[in-house]
Formats: sequence, C-alpha cells, structure tokens
Amino acid sequence: MNAVTLRDDFWNDPEKASEVLKKKNRITQQLENWRKQQEAVNDLADLYELAVHDDDRQTISEVEQDLEKLKSAVRSEELRMMLSTEEDALNAIMSIHAGAGGKEAQDWAEMLVRMYLRWAERKGFKTTIIDYLPGDEAGVKSVSMTIEGEYAYGYAKAEVGIHRLVRISPFDAGARRHTSFASVFVYPEVSDAIVVDIDEKDLRIDTFRSSGKGGQHVNKTESAIRITHLPTGIVVQCQNERSQHKNKAMAMKFLKSRLYDMKLREQHDKRDEVNKTKKEIAWGSQIRSYVLHPYKMVKDHRTNMEVGNASRVLDGDIDDFIEAYLLQ
Repeated sequence: MNAVTLRDDFWNDPEKASEVLKKKNRITQQLENWRKQQEAVNDLADLYELAVHDDDRQTISEVEQDLEKLKSAVRSEELRMMLSTEEDALNAIMSIHAGAGGKEAQDWAEMLVRMYLRWAERKGFKTTIIDYLPGDEAGVKSVSMTIEGEYAYGYAKAEVGIHRLVRISPFDAGARRHTSFASVFVYPEVSDAIVVDIDEKDLRIDTFRSSGKGGQHVNKTESAIRITHLPTGIVVQCQNERSQHKNKAMAMKFLKSRLYDMKLREQHDKRDEVNKTKKEIAWGSQIRSYVLHPYKMVKDHRTNMEVGNASRVLDGDIDDFIEAYLLQ
C-alpha cells in the first residue's frame, strides 16, 4: 500500500486518495494494537512467573485482573478483524419502522430509537435524524437516522431484523399483556469515493410539508423531499432541514446507500446461495425478543444469548449482542 501512496498520480483523485489513506491507517493501527497486546502478554507471563516463585499473592491477583482486561481488548480486536469488508468501515443509515398494532407498536418503535441513540452515544458515534414520522397518538411510525463513526455500519448491521416486545401495555386500562413488533434496517452510507450510477430520468421527486420535530417553522413551506427510484420502487425521504436543497442532497445520499446495499446483497447472494445471515426481513423472522412481563429478559434468537437486565439493554447496552452475532 505504501507503493500506491508514493505514486506521482496518487493525489490526482483527492477523494479516492483520502479513502486509501484511511484504509492504510486502519491496517497500521490494527497491527500496532496486536503488537502491543503481544508485548502485554509476554510481560504478564514474566511477572506471573516471578510472583509464583516468590509466592506473592497480591501480584498474582493483580496479574489475573490485568489478564481479564487484556482478554477483553483481544476480543475487541478480533471483532474489528471480523469487520473486514469495504462497507464495514462506512457510516450507517438506520431506519426503524413500527409494525402493525397502532400506538403499541409505534411506542415500541420510539423505544428502539432511544435505545440506538443511547448506544451510538456510548460508542462515541454521531447521530442525525433525517426523517421522522410521528405516531398517531404516541411514539413514531418510522424514523431514519445517520450514524457516523469508525465501523458504524459494521456494528449496526447486526441489528437488522424484527424486534419483538412483550409487556403490560401502558395504554390498556385493563393492564393486559401486549406483544409489539418493529423492524430495523441498516444501510452503509455511501462515501463520495463510491460511485453509484443513478439516471435522473429514473427518479420521481416530490416535495411536502415536514411532519417531524423542529417546531412550526418546518411546516410553513414544502421543504421536505421524497424521492422514488422508479426501476426498483425504493422510496426515501428527508425532512430534517429547513432547506429543500439540503433535504434533497441528504435524500439522494440515502437513495445511493439503499442502491449500494442492494448491490452488495446481490453480490453476497451470488457467493453464497443460501446465505443464512441475510434473511429476508419478514414479520415472522424475529431476531430478538424483549420481555418485560411476566419476567424480564432480552434474548437474541440468532445466538441464543440472554440478558436479564432488560432496562440496561433498552438504555443502549447492546454491544454484547452485537459481538456475539458478529463472532458466531
């Protein structure tokens, strides 16, 4: 890769050059992390041998604690190694849609939005809501957001599928138990270095008044944009900006990401005709259940991982589920 960066024409395409340098820096950092971890293993082994020889119980205990921390660091590095495809390193666009069931499902969709916003905050990712369709009485019908950060798509793709909630309904005067569903879709956000050909003749562009958050000013003009890609039937929209021009630019980026994701799926299907990790999203293919009554538990049906602290999970602590899925 050094030979590539030293070529005279390397900076002729600044955007492509920037992507190459990012990739190079990621690989360099991974190699450096592995080197440091190997040194740490050797140091702990030497220290443990001395502590055992001197029967130093306190040092032995400290070495064991440091070893657990090192195991966690190695596991994180292994996870990074699993995120090896070009798209894994990209930012992500996540869309959350309420299932059937009115305000029950719409409230559940909003709970998921909060969970992912909290998760992104924990990871140090930046989030921006680009489309927001409120529920009829409570919650949301759908929300789309960008998630920006290193390997955002690589991590977030583990959340694609149907999420099921079982609880005592806060909207039911009879305090009966209800089951609600919401779907999560994740797409790699296309960088400028990735070319996705779109013919303007294949687009239908509509404007409408924003229905999302942001106060009265967003509803005075038709600044929201909806773009339909006629050949595929894909529809995207953006309404988070006052400027119609900015909303159109974001909607086009969303469309490119959807088309890029479709292309990637086609390539994956050709490589593996029966691709178990790329199930078609249907209301029957639940990936995770969140049970709040009669007991509390969150279970991932793909890995069989279970957690009893449902509140912690709904507050964004989902890394264990993501890691278990990616490392299986």
